[in-house]
Amino acid sequence: MGMTLARLDRASPGGDGTGVGVLDRVVTILDAVEHGAHTFTEVMEATGYSRSTTHRLLQALEAYDLIGITGARGYYLGPRLLRLAATAIRELPLRDIAHPALENLSRVTGESAQLYIRSMNSRICIDIAESSNELRTIVSVGAELPLTKGSAAKVFLAWAVPADRARLTDTLAAPDRDRLLQQAATAKRRGWSDSSGERESGVASVSAPILDPYDALLAVVSVSGPATRVGRIAAKRYAAAVTAAARGIESALGFYQA
Repeated sequence: MGMTLARLDRASPGGDGTGVGVLDRVVTILDAVEHGAHTFTEVMEATGYSRSTTHRLLQALEAYDLIGITGARGYYLGPRLLRLAATAIRELPLRDIAHPALENLSRVTGESAQLYIRSMNSRICIDIAESSNELRTIVSVGAELPLTKGSAAKVFLAWAVPADRARLTDTLAAPDRDRLLQQAATAKRRGWSDSSGERESGVASVSAPILDPYDALLAVVSVSGPATRVGRIAAKRYAAAVTAAARGIESALGFYQA
């Protein structure tokens, strides 16, 4: 595959570990795949394990959905890790910490604000601050929405790893897929995304990522409202408030972006 992988320190005899051999080896395999080892040989070289040990551990991790494999992509981190990550995020005090920022965002923009996390192939709304406007959008806490429609979906796609992004969009027709991937790339570049009438007719939204110190996506904050107020022409006016809310949540979580 034309790539060079440095051997992971934990795999070396003097590397850091917990002293629990099997656990250390499992984590080393996961680290290798996370850092780009996609073939059996690459995993073996990155970990320093024998062929038989590497084969046994990879088979066990596949059985538990912690690692997956396809002919085109090779090994990748498995879907069970996404479920574990979603649960871990839910158990963080994210909702409590983020709520004041959502309330302020709704007050500043006059629109409803939402907080989303990813769960497998969907995004879930875990908190809201409703607009006081009579004409407003309502997304219920616990609502499960797609990762291929809406501004928040574009942010989730923008920060997904390439293989995962391709998997999530491979059922779309080619023109729709290409357009969505381009919009996700734009969201990554400018740090926010917008949509109008994509998920629901007459509804528009603007979203921004909440990132950890390593630039990994934790959640997405959004404002949504009638397209007549939050449509594409007005999106830039909302973007500053939405991105400021995201940075405020990061700071409240103890993250300080460079």
